Amino acid sequence: MNQRPGNQLFDAYFTARDMRDVFSDQGRVQAMLDFEAALARAEARVGLIPQSAVAPIEAACQAGHFDFAALGEAIAIAGNSAIPLVKALGKLIAGNDAEAERYVHLGATSQDVMDSGLVLQLRQALELIDSDLAQLGQTLAAQAQRHAATPLAGRTWLQHATPVTLGMKIAGWLGAVTRSRQRLQELKPRLLVLQFGGASGTLAALGDKAMPIAQALAEELQLTLPDQPWHTQRDRLVEFGSVLGLIAGSLGKLGRDISLLMQTEAGEVFEPSAPGKGGSSTMPHKRNPVGAAVLIGAATRVPGLLSTLFSAMPQEHERSLGLWHAEWETLPEICCLVSGSLKQALLVAAGLEVDAERMARNLDLTQGLVLAEAVSIVLAQRVGRDTAHHLLEQCCKRAVAEQRHLRAVLGDEPQVTAELSSAELDHLLDPAHYLGQARTWVERAVAEHSALTA
Repeated sequence: MNQRPGNQLFDAYFTARDMRDVFSDQGRVQAMLDFEAALARAEARVGLIPQSAVAPIEAACQAGHFDFAALGEAIAIAGNSAIPLVKALGKLIAGNDAEAERYVHLGATSQDVMDSGLVLQLRQALELIDSDLAQLGQTLAAQAQRHAATPLAGRTWLQHATPVTLGMKIAGWLGAVTRSRQRLQELKPRLLVLQFGGASGTLAALGDKAMPIAQALAEELQLTLPDQPWHTQRDRLVEFGSVLGLIAGSLGKLGRDISLLMQTEAGEVFEPSAPGKGGSSTMPHKRNPVGAAVLIGAATRVPGLLSTLFSAMPQEHERSLGLWHAEWETLPEICCLVSGSLKQALLVAAGLEVDAERMARNLDLTQGLVLAEAVSIVLAQRVGRDTAHHLLEQCCKRAVAEQRHLRAVLGDEPQVTAELSSAELDHLLDPAHYLGQARTWVERAVAEHSALTA
């Protein structure tokens, strides 16, 4: 029986495949090799190495030429992935062109290779995440508009408050997605930069050709040349991780809301159903929020990983011992978790199943109490705030004690009927007439999303 290597039982659940490919061994090695090939082209452009050396170096810079298992064993001795990779690359090139081998990795240091390679991976990751966020935003915008006037109970402290709409709740999710996309756009110039400093950050080995080579290398990799190397200044990576943490948290909020709305006692909104989805090993009736679980799980795991990135920021002098190493698997794992959360969010958002009738019944569970504020506000304008508040408070207590609908209790209260007609009371106790600016919030969230997408 063929088995995939590694611990991959949960990958399909928690991680998007395309993101895992970016941070696979193949993806990591190829990104570093792309740096080496680009370095050769840049150095040839400025005349540091002969043009004839470029083709043999480029030909060897293909991840498929290398034994990842052997590299892994060598990393355990070398202390980073670039040292054994560059050594293996040199041997490969030397076997075909001994002259070209002399110019491999000229003037660079291991961290240049690894960090610039990481930035190339992060560029792919950012594009994947932004694409999924844009798609999620489009889906949420459509759902928010579809349910802009669908009333449901607002809930504060997990208790019924005043009515809101499902569209307004979805618009809240949409706004967070839009802001995340804005943050990603804003950080791109700071994140997508070259790392190139040589042994201690001075590029001394390249002499007066250092800056022309650095500029050429940045152009070859389509990265920006920063003001200086950032070997031990890790704020760029931590900023990206922080934005990913915000995305994970916002998706966790979406997942938490969905899971609560799916509770048996609420039963108002559901994840899309599918054969075998959300079942139980023992209870045939179960319909578990398996998508929401991924969203909540990622929002729970990412902060701990992010704390590692923050903890690794005070790195020593010009090259760190251990703190840099702590980043290697941490940021990729954050990317993978966020990617998995996004994929599940897309499935959930696109196929939301809404029970508007159940929402209406739930709104009436308190027999009109959720609209006491609506009556109190209008009554206050006629008899004064304190009087109105006290009167409604007493009527609410009577409705609960007598297990009667608030409308009936108010209709029996002379102080109320002297100010409010039967038609006015019916209007005030209709949830559809106490939705405030819910539709406006939907329109504004959709407009902001559309402006960013245009």
